[in-house]
Amino acid sequence: MQEQDTYLRAQAIFRKHDGTLRTSEALKAGIHPRTLYAMRDAGLVEMLSRGLYRLANLPPLTHPDLVVIAKRVPYGVVCLISALAFHEITTQVPHEVYIAIPRGARPPRIDHPPVRVFRFSEPTFSAGIERPEVDNIRLKVYCPEKTLADCFRHRNTIGVDVVIEALRIYGERKRIRISELLRFSRICGVEHSMRPYLEALL
Repeated sequence: MQEQDTYLRAQAIFRKHDGTLRTSEALKAGIHPRTLYAMRDAGLVEMLSRGLYRLANLPPLTHPDLVVIAKRVPYGVVCLISALAFHEITTQVPHEVYIAIPRGARPPRIDHPPVRVFRFSEPTFSAGIERPEVDNIRLKVYCPEKTLADCFRHRNTIGVDVVIEALRIYGERKRIRISELLRFSRICGVEHSMRPYLEALL
């Protein structure tokens, strides 16, 4: 009975934090490590990634990899192909989560999901960040226009064909914001090379 009460208290703590906690957050909130691991073994919580747990009786996550990134790398921003996929302006299915971190920041150590890290300097890093709520977790991702400028800047890495396709889909599906595209192209230093492609959208 005492064990059951302990589990119920721990589950209540999880629910106060939208059902997902890092180990350090759980300990700080008063959940004993022994209780946390016993709940995992009993199937009451599931391990999303090393050191990140979620109540098992919650609805399935729509973006499990992005939730892990949001919790494990709070200083990172979803970028490039992963941001294109999030905004639904690509047919690519990223097999890694592309994230940007500030130049000089320590790279994350994550066993799952696979992560590809890009170091952005200011003001490239801090421009165009959106904070949508995904599965009750606040995510940091670049807006579509900043993402397109970033992709153009890294076109030799991700492929020119990927960038051109994304611009085409953006032009077909989204409200085209040429002024924002130009602004971010200047920030990313690709205005001159990107302008002909933007003119084709008009």
